[in-house]
Amino acid sequence: MFMLSNVREQWFSNIRVDVLAGLVVGLALIPEAIAFSIIAGVDPKVGLYASFCIAVVISFVGGRPAMISAATGAMALLMVTLVKEHGLQYLLAATILTGVIQILAGYLKLAKLMRFVSKSVVIGFVNALAILIFMAQLPELINVTWHVYILVALGLAIIYLFPLIPVIGKLLPSPLVCIIMITLIAIFLGIDVRTVGDMGSLPDTLPIFLIPDIPLNFETLTIILPYAIALAAVGLLESMMTATIVDEMTDTPSDKHQECKGQGIANIASGFMGGMAGCAMIGQSMINVKSGGLTRLSTFSAGIFLLILVVFISDWLKVIPMAALVAVMIMVSISTFEWSSVTQLKDNPKSSNVVMIATVIVVV
Repeated sequence: MFMLSNVREQWFSNIRVDVLAGLVVGLALIPEAIAFSIIAGVDPKVGLYASFCIAVVISFVGGRPAMISAATGAMALLMVTLVKEHGLQYLLAATILTGVIQILAGYLKLAKLMRFVSKSVVIGFVNALAILIFMAQLPELINVTWHVYILVALGLAIIYLFPLIPVIGKLLPSPLVCIIMITLIAIFLGIDVRTVGDMGSLPDTLPIFLIPDIPLNFETLTIILPYAIALAAVGLLESMMTATIVDEMTDTPSDKHQECKGQGIANIASGFMGGMAGCAMIGQSMINVKSGGLTRLSTFSAGIFLLILVVFISDWLKVIPMAALVAVMIMVSISTFEWSSVTQLKDNPKSSNVVMIATVIVVV
């Protein structure tokens, strides 16, 4: 009976809102997955397949319900040299090895080291991520027509004002309403702005199981091991930080040792399905929680919607203006930033302020 109630609580206690939140996250994942693929120097489908696989797998084996994991920018940056010098197959092998290392970290209970991370570091990390999320939107706001600014402003107005509407404002996540409304406005008014389709080609087939085509010898291990260690460390650090943030936002606990193992299992699955390594995403997790996502179903829905949108209705997806997604991400940036950390600078000890500001500078 306990197990049944536990499953109900972690999966089916918030069905309608979780599914809608998953749809919002699935939409927001697409341009980011494509962008991170480009950063890593691989085909867009590698990032999209990774985001689908990791989100779906982590929903079952992760330790933090409602947290979103997928391909990320931090992980993509670590892959650039490996892809450039050795190619995609070595990246897939490194992704699988990354997963193995993360599973070992979970069994060794290395997540307990997080207790030694001060609150100032966590706040600095959160603020830095908020700044990075906003900065990532700047390419979509520079050297563009005035229509883009109008659409972004309108999108933000919808996001913040729609929840104030009686009844219906509580039924639908405002980020989803923003995406739909801005898309319809752009289409019906014939506004020529950059769309999701302009980000790159979308795959039209399902991911398939494959074994990386590399020589299985010691030389290969010496090539991929340093990258795998770096990916595992950065991935776990970002995931543990994000889990802590979601814990505080939802006032619920997470199992960080299980999250380490879950991240590892998800990355192994991604590598064997043609995807790159990933980890928890603070921005998408914020979108999910702000849209009302609370359980594992929201994470699972995000992965499934991502696959459905990309593979089966990509023609519809391609017309979504980037301005709509930029508005959503700006909302995430504003919500993520710990504004109280600025107002309390005078009251906090100097040492705490120095640590927080130093963390922001290092991460940014």
